[in-house]
Amino acid sequence: MLGDLFDASARDTSGLPAVPASAPLAVRMRPRDLGEVVGQAHLLRPGSPLRRLVEPADASRAAPSSVVLWGPPGTGKTTLAYLVARSSGRRFVELSAVTAGVKEVRTVVEDARRRLVAGGEETVLFVDEVHRFSKTQQDALLPSVENRWVTLVAATTENPSFSVNAPLLSRSLLLTLEPLTGDDVRALVERAVVDERGLGAAVTLDDDALDHLLRVAGGDARKALTVLEAAAGAALSDDGSRASSGATGDVPMVDVPTMERAIDVAAVRYDRDGDQHYDVVSAFIKSIRGSDVDAALHYLARMVAAGEDPRFIARRLVISAAEDVGMADPSALQTAVAAAQAVQLIGMPEGRIVLAEAVVHLATAPKSNAAYLSVDAALADVRAGRIGVVPAHLRDAHYAGAEKLGHGGGYVYAHDAPHAVAAQQYLPDELAGRRYYTPTDRGYERAVGERVERVRQILRGAGGAGETGSRD
Repeated sequence: MLGDLFDASARDTSGLPAVPASAPLAVRMRPRDLGEVVGQAHLLRPGSPLRRLVEPADASRAAPSSVVLWGPPGTGKTTLAYLVARSSGRRFVELSAVTAGVKEVRTVVEDARRRLVAGGEETVLFVDEVHRFSKTQQDALLPSVENRWVTLVAATTENPSFSVNAPLLSRSLLLTLEPLTGDDVRALVERAVVDERGLGAAVTLDDDALDHLLRVAGGDARKALTVLEAAAGAALSDDGSRASSGATGDVPMVDVPTMERAIDVAAVRYDRDGDQHYDVVSAFIKSIRGSDVDAALHYLARMVAAGEDPRFIARRLVISAAEDVGMADPSALQTAVAAAQAVQLIGMPEGRIVLAEAVVHLATAPKSNAAYLSVDAALADVRAGRIGVVPAHLRDAHYAGAEKLGHGGGYVYAHDAPHAVAAQQYLPDELAGRRYYTPTDRGYERAVGERVERVRQILRGAGGAGETGSRD
């Protein structure tokens, strides 16, 4: 999309650019000011860079000229760019990195420069999905940012450190948007139902349908409002059919069946308090832990069919890989992390395949919770005050005066010792010989356990205290 998004001559009674009544609900319900923004409180504190961009008249210092907004879909990146523009009546131009080429970028930049020089008209240039721009396209933006011909607001769902050129990123302020909570999206949906810009109370929304909508949206405000609009249309259509047959009634209600038809998702029945939701998640993890791959895939399918946020599922898999598979198959964690990254990259419905692959790996892998138990045992000692002091030979000896204090004296460099294992004491005296990690004989951890035992035999040659168990 290229060009002015709003015609300055078309304004509503508040003096702000008008939005056509035919626009999608998500567009009509964009906040008109910062007071209507939900979430992102960390970016909107008084005096913050973003607030100074949106409210330049209240700035005590100059606002940044360009920002990069990084966050998940539907968290308000476009909305914030829109507010930056409309706050001072600046011209708003939007470029989509999906369709715009270098020629379009240079045309917009030159036009902005000409307007600024000729009449002082400022331009807010919003670049959506900037991570899709090539290096050449991003480089074409540099002069406009360097010379402040435009106020650049770039949005991305991918880590800018990897997707945005360093020269452009160094000239911009990076602002990270947090995922919207269920309460955030609930507030937006409830506002849209009654607001005259939205549905104007033409329908009511059943509590169960609202809960289902929030699960399907997964923190994406745009998706929630798009689904709501479709469901409201279905409810009004049903009511019109009843009216034409002579039936009369109250304001149409959007219930779960109506919501399901609108989003074409077969919902798994979760009750209002979320018990079924948490029951299914619990059964999912316990099936993986119990190595029942078929049951694990069943519960995965139930969550996918119900519109569960795939990122939530992926996070649970990462935890399961570390907690339940552990060192019995260290590659399980790599698979789970890769699945989480892939789901974030490609989304649904293809993400279901990635999740299934991770579920199969974790469910069929040998299991060990030894690492999980070991860190908790170590934490228990630390929290109980069983700490001791770091042995003198292990202390930092790189600063002036350390040698006089005896720091580093007698330390044996491990790589100079046979098998690269130096027979010296590493734990504090109070904990000498303490064991936290007890490897199992399952999977790869069997080999790990054999090596750990050989190493411990060498370390016992350091003449430390006798071994004790990890738990009293």
